[in-house]
Amino acid sequence: MTAKLTRPVAPGTPITLWTLSTTHESRYDVADQPMSGEMDPFFFVTKHKNFIPHEYPCRTQFAGERRGRRPVVAGSPATERVWLPFGSPRVDLSGFWFRPTVIATHAVTTLNAQVAGHARVRLATCGGAIVWVNGIDAGFMAPYGRNLETDKVFDLELRAGANEIRIFFDDLAERDARYYFQLDYLDGPAVTVSIPGGHHEGVADAIETLLSTMHFEQAAYRSGPVAFHLPHPLPFAADAHIAIEGDFMSTERFDLTASLAAGADRLVVGDVADLPSDFRHFKVTLTTDGFSAARVFGVEISQADRQGAAPADLAARITEALDWVSEHAEPDTVTAIARLATGRGGARTDAMIEAMLPAIEDCHDCADFILVPLLWSRTRQADAIAPALLARIDAAILGYRYWMDEPGNDVQWYFSENHALLFHTAAYLAGHLFPEARFVRSGRLGHEQSEVGAGRVRAWLDHFEAWEMAEFNSAPYFPIDLKGLSALYALSPDADIRARAGAAIIRLLRVVAASAHQGVLTGAQGRSYEHTLRAGRTLELSALGRLAWGQGHFGRRYHALPQIALCVRDHGLMIPEDLASEACLAAGTAREWTFAQGQDRFAKLYHHKTRDHAMGSAAGYRWHQWGYQETVIHARFGDNADAQVWINHPGELIHSGYARPSYWGGSATLPRVHQYRDLAIVDFRGHAGQPDLTHAWFPTTAFDAFTIDERVAAAMNGAGYVLLKGSSPLHWVRLGPTANHELRMVGHTGRWIVRLGSAGKHGHFDAFSRRFAAIEMMDEADGTIILDDPDYGRVRCRPDGSTQAEGRVIDPATFTVEGALSRLPDGLLTPTRPVAMPVA
Repeated sequence: MTAKLTRPVAPGTPITLWTLSTTHESRYDVADQPMSGEMDPFFFVTKHKNFIPHEYPCRTQFAGERRGRRPVVAGSPATERVWLPFGSPRVDLSGFWFRPTVIATHAVTTLNAQVAGHARVRLATCGGAIVWVNGIDAGFMAPYGRNLETDKVFDLELRAGANEIRIFFDDLAERDARYYFQLDYLDGPAVTVSIPGGHHEGVADAIETLLSTMHFEQAAYRSGPVAFHLPHPLPFAADAHIAIEGDFMSTERFDLTASLAAGADRLVVGDVADLPSDFRHFKVTLTTDGFSAARVFGVEISQADRQGAAPADLAARITEALDWVSEHAEPDTVTAIARLATGRGGARTDAMIEAMLPAIEDCHDCADFILVPLLWSRTRQADAIAPALLARIDAAILGYRYWMDEPGNDVQWYFSENHALLFHTAAYLAGHLFPEARFVRSGRLGHEQSEVGAGRVRAWLDHFEAWEMAEFNSAPYFPIDLKGLSALYALSPDADIRARAGAAIIRLLRVVAASAHQGVLTGAQGRSYEHTLRAGRTLELSALGRLAWGQGHFGRRYHALPQIALCVRDHGLMIPEDLASEACLAAGTAREWTFAQGQDRFAKLYHHKTRDHAMGSAAGYRWHQWGYQETVIHARFGDNADAQVWINHPGELIHSGYARPSYWGGSATLPRVHQYRDLAIVDFRGHAGQPDLTHAWFPTTAFDAFTIDERVAAAMNGAGYVLLKGSSPLHWVRLGPTANHELRMVGHTGRWIVRLGSAGKHGHFDAFSRRFAAIEMMDEADGTIILDDPDYGRVRCRPDGSTQAEGRVIDPATFTVEGALSRLPDGLLTPTRPVAMPVA
């Protein structure tokens, strides 16, 4: 007899235990056709919830065929896996598909009713769905809005005892797809929900408890064993399968197996030296006694301890970077550049290129990321590539779709700034490479293709020089912009484009240096991901900092590092020597940096840093509106790059999910933020239906000391301090994926205070904590928020976004794209009269 995993279901709560079929996937191609449109510098500044409005022809056709009609059932209904909620109300299979793909899944659960009766449930999804109860069709919904949730109420007739609930759900996946459903039990007979739970009672409960509570022992790893702590060991033996994957762009996967003994309180994955670096997802599947369940955990693996300090000489750092990428980076066309440029051509390098070609040939989304470095190698190192492979490369270049006005049926993302630059760069350089060849999709000769590309590159540079990054200050997108700009600098046949690209490279490096702390950008970002926020050392900006000014470390995946190194080594790019002093402040000084990014200066950014700490925020940015991937406040302190804090309102409750915003990347509702030097306030007012909490990343294993007491948490690392204070009690998460590294505050309405400090200014850590723990926020009738800071005195946070303190006014309306850099003493200002924001 099969045991059951059973949970109560209260009226108004979601039904969260399910068994699922394999997801059936079928390619969805439409006739090749052009699209109209241009780069959209505001695409993520959402107008309706977090809905992105751009629609591809495949969605238009798919919706025409299916919207409002009963979904077409596909795939086997046989259930093969278990869905456990781990706090999420949804069955969420969201992910990333590089071509248009119809995805379809069957879900089954059992509602056990005390008595027969009528029940109402509400089903929410983005795609289509059919509901059956005991084999009887209860209805369907088919909105098929791309990543836009809608819901519908269904009436169910339940019999006393067990009732099988079956849901079929499907959608068209176009790159990032929110593929989920949520079934809420509104009212009806008292019920429980159950799914098969193995051969014996208690097996499923024990595995669910273990997966709910286990966690990595550290916030990030630099050396030694990588291991999970198991607070609730299994009373029986189990098999563990661990799939290690990178972000959605990574092509690598590593599979490990282990035997978990009864009573074991630790699961060792492996040693840092034997594991792939970068922020990685670890999907842990536990199996025993006929029951299997899985959960995803994330952690950064870094080889930083092995790398040590960077060489003092720039030429040596260039050699180091090219050697590291050549031998230790993920095999792709970027790594191939480094290998070919350092005499490492041959079968291994050719295999890297060959593995990447299908994505270009089939116009996968993000193929532009692969194509631009391939064009570099094809232009500079063709003689080091095998002739047969070279012929295939050339055919792929001529057959590629370079912009939306060329015919195609793909879902390449043309609308964002970083993609637009790479498309135009590729068209320009590819056309120049083959001036008399016919490009298949555009029908143009190469010189014509290059001329069109050059015009678009110049228009892109016009926009950049006026407004800089549309995806403002975003750590994952600096390297992608630098990928395109460095290719233009090294390969452009036009002197004006080359000069402008070089200036843009230096500008972006300078922006990163201005916000860098401990080798990596620290500040507000227009688009962020968990895997970029939690990566303290392996983010590519850290490696670029190591190259440019000698502080940072290497990871495993790159967009631009070898190209920037070669621009310096081979093409005359000069990295300004003062970047080092901008990125790494000397003791006793502080710097205030204000600037604006995005068309019409829509993001105003404030940053303050000292030798011991740094914090950046977005000033007056879209207060209390639905968010996308914006992280609007971020801080680091001390000497450990992992000692960082940011605060957000999660967009979903599943950890390491694919939603935008996700659990850590972005905010469901953007908060009101004010910052004055080392003080900031974060005021959340979330919307109904969004997760009922706000939270802070607070990685206690990266701190030298910390305290958590009711509404106040404080931490120190090296000589840097941070204090967080909530408007209601802070809950320190002790179990699950973020155990020991997360502070939660219940409710989507709530306020946080952030205060940085240092041993040099504030003495002992305990003295710092006592000094600032008493700060409170007070409200005035006009919307001004007031704080009395022990150092700065009265700080007034005005409803127009400005902040007043120490006789100064920080007014985001005055921030410029060029920016203003102010060097201040690392102490208190004592002005004799009120002064405006000083200009460098």
